[in-house]
Amino acid sequence: MSVPTSARARLGFGLIGPRRDRQSVSLDQLASLALPVGDDGMVIGVDAHGRPAVLGINRPTPYDVTLIGGLWTAQVLALRAAATGARIVVETGRSQTWTGLAHAAGGGQPCITLHDVGRVPPQGPSAGSPVVVVRDCGMRPPRGRVVSGPWQSVLTLLPYLSPVAPRLIEKSALVGIQRVSPDEATQIGRMLHLPAAETQALSTLADGVTLWCAGRDREFVMTQATDAETGLLGGARRMD
Repeated sequence: MSVPTSARARLGFGLIGPRRDRQSVSLDQLASLALPVGDDGMVIGVDAHGRPAVLGINRPTPYDVTLIGGLWTAQVLALRAAATGARIVVETGRSQTWTGLAHAAGGGQPCITLHDVGRVPPQGPSAGSPVVVVRDCGMRPPRGRVVSGPWQSVLTLLPYLSPVAPRLIEKSALVGIQRVSPDEATQIGRMLHLPAAETQALSTLADGVTLWCAGRDREFVMTQATDAETGLLGGARRMD
C-alpha cells in the first residue's frame, strides 16, 4: 500500500536541473502502471488461487491471533515474523522443540528468545522494535503476564480445541484452524458461524492448510515452506 508524500519545495535543495518535456499518460493507461503489491506484512502462504496471502503482524494496536493447529505452522510463522524485523518471544513448556529454531534464526542475533510458561518479562515494544509473543503452552494456557499492546502481537497455539478456546477465539482478531476432528469442526463452526461446507472441510484439511478467519472474512491458505525452512523444520505436518 503506497503512502502519498507531498512534493518538496525547491528552495534549499540545490540548483534546478535541466528542463525536459513533461511525461504524462491518459486516465485509461493508468491501470497498466499498477504494481502487484499486497498489504505490508509477512507471506503466510498462498490462497486457493495461488496468490500470496499476507499477514500484517506488526501493528500499532493490540493484535491477538489464535491458531488451533500444529507446531510446524507456528514455527514457520515465527520465522517469517522474525524476518520482518520483529523480536520473537516464545513462552513454552517444551523449550526443546524450539531450541534449534532459536539458535538458527537471525544469523547469530538473538531474535528468538525462549521463556518458561508464566516467566515472560516485559519486552518494551516500539515501532522500531516490534514484538511477537508466541504462546505454546498446551491445551490450557494460563492467562499471560505479557499481553498484546501497541507493536506487540500475541499468537496463541492450541494443539486441539480446548475449554479455553472459546475465550481465546472471542478476543482474537484472527483465528486459524487446521485439521481437527469432525466433532471439533462442528463446535468451531458454531463459534465462528461458518457455512456448512467450510465446517465439514475442517476435518479433511491437508497438512499445512489453515482456514484463517477474521470477522466475516475467511480464507483457506496453504503454507509452503522454503528450502531453508524445510531443512530446519522438516515438511509440513499437523501432528507433532
